[in-house]
Amino acid sequence: MIQFAACALLLFAATCATAMEPIAISSDGENFVYATSGKRFTPWGFNYDHDGSGRLLEDYWNDEWSTVEEDFAEMKGLGANVVRIHLQVGKFMAGPDQPRAAALAQLKRLLALAEREDLYLDLTGLGCYHKPDVPQWYDELDEAGRWKTQAAFWSAVAETCAASPAVFCYDLMNEPVVPGGNKPQPNWLGPGFGDKFFVQFITRDRGDRERADVALAWIKTLVPAIRAHDPQHLITVGLVPWSLDRPGLTSGFVPEKIAGPLDFIAVHIYPEKDKQAAALETLAGFAAVGKPVVIEEIFPLKCGPEQLSEFIDKSKPQADGWIGFYWGTTPAELQTGEQTIGKAITLSWLEMFQKKAEAIKE
Repeated sequence: MIQFAACALLLFAATCATAMEPIAISSDGENFVYATSGKRFTPWGFNYDHDGSGRLLEDYWNDEWSTVEEDFAEMKGLGANVVRIHLQVGKFMAGPDQPRAAALAQLKRLLALAEREDLYLDLTGLGCYHKPDVPQWYDELDEAGRWKTQAAFWSAVAETCAASPAVFCYDLMNEPVVPGGNKPQPNWLGPGFGDKFFVQFITRDRGDRERADVALAWIKTLVPAIRAHDPQHLITVGLVPWSLDRPGLTSGFVPEKIAGPLDFIAVHIYPEKDKQAAALETLAGFAAVGKPVVIEEIFPLKCGPEQLSEFIDKSKPQADGWIGFYWGTTPAELQTGEQTIGKAITLSWLEMFQKKAEAIKE
């Protein structure tokens, strides 16, 4: 009996030793830590936003679950510790206040997969990336109705995810914008990038309100919807680099004016060739808020992989994490078949990502 108890205790200890710890902000507010051990945590991962053919996750995660499992294992093998997924409004909401139970069940299944692979999830919500998938009823809502539905979305997601240690953060929306100028916006979505729409307006008519005030009010509407179910996991919002309060194009989400309810700052930066200094200056503007900063989107889109690697190294004093892209094709697979510039760039990125992984995360 004593021997059995001792074995059970050892098994329990081993299980605890390998269990995922929730991620928190350090006591000095400067970086991320494992909540139990206090050891520093550095996000290093991938946006898993679509597959190689452009399908969004919800397009195939029901019928091709094995693909999702394989991709998560591949991302883990490349050295990732965070995966950013993008959840679409139309796939999760059947009506203004009616979440889809089947979608939430599949999200819970994804959480279990993340726990098995020891990968943390950046859960980015309220996506409208494919226009045909955006419900007509959602487009027809006014500002108050749309914000209410967005709060209902986050309430349902947070209730589903609250108990899982695999949640790194809730990202309220990818690249939200408050309109500038005095004319109402004709649409809720900004210009497309190919067949996808990543930029979204949180209001179509700001009236005489200050843009940053609208942004802050929107954040203060959604954060309590999450906190009602999940007081623990981190909350952020994915900001475009032109969110800083400076001359030229701006989003209205001025970091120092909207950061209060957020746990950390997430910014998307694609350094341009031979313009690292400008990208670092932009990053410094977000870091000046005094909260941890994650470069939530980064890729050699406008520069080569070598320059991107240099930028990541130089950004370490201001950035606390980096999230690139993975579209389900391994380095070995990228080396087969017809070779294209796109495949070569992606291959170089993945090789660089894997090479830097251990040093970044240590």
